[in-house]
Amino acid sequence: MSEAEMVCLVHSELSAMYNFFWSILEFIASPLSYRMGIAATKIAIAIVFIWIGALKFVPYEADSITPFVANSPLMSFFYEHPADYKIHLTHEGELKPEQRAWQTSNNTYGFSKGLGTVELVIGFLTLAGLFSMRLGLVGTALAFATPFVTLSFLLTTPEAWVPALGDAEHGFPFLSGAGRLVLKDTVILAGAWLVLVDTARRLLGEMNTSTARTSTKLSAL
Repeated sequence: MSEAEMVCLVHSELSAMYNFFWSILEFIASPLSYRMGIAATKIAIAIVFIWIGALKFVPYEADSITPFVANSPLMSFFYEHPADYKIHLTHEGELKPEQRAWQTSNNTYGFSKGLGTVELVIGFLTLAGLFSMRLGLVGTALAFATPFVTLSFLLTTPEAWVPALGDAEHGFPFLSGAGRLVLKDTVILAGAWLVLVDTARRLLGEMNTSTARTSTKLSAL
């Protein structure tokens, strides 16, 4: 193969690679890809709310949110004895009948079931947004509002930060496992906002089209 043929072959391969990546970028930027992304975001948000909402009916999940609820000025009144929660905490998978009894008397499970019901409603409404813009608008609005409550736990819950047990890294900005879990709600906040904006635009477009058609019919009378 001559040098000229080699140069031509390399140029051809580079052009093919360029065209391939360009086609990928065009697909990513296409309206279809955008619609797929919005739908995937709705499904992802729905999965989180439905799955975690269902777990709220299980004692271990109800126990795990006790520190958040007990320290929250927005929720602590749902508990009978919020100030006493620390001595009654258990690890996931651990069963201590006396602590389970205290959590029952504290209304831990009653509140958790109520919260789980709300989360299930949000999840299913968001999922319904795949078929109904109006139901989806309500669901994503609630999904967007929820992280404002959960992220406030970073300010009110001591367990959201690594405790001072001897290591140099504790307190702010060293998030504990619970704190890291809460921080991830910023993703739900951003995702729900994108879906909310998209749904509002489509709904307004539909309403404007309907209004225009009605005006045209009235003008023809």
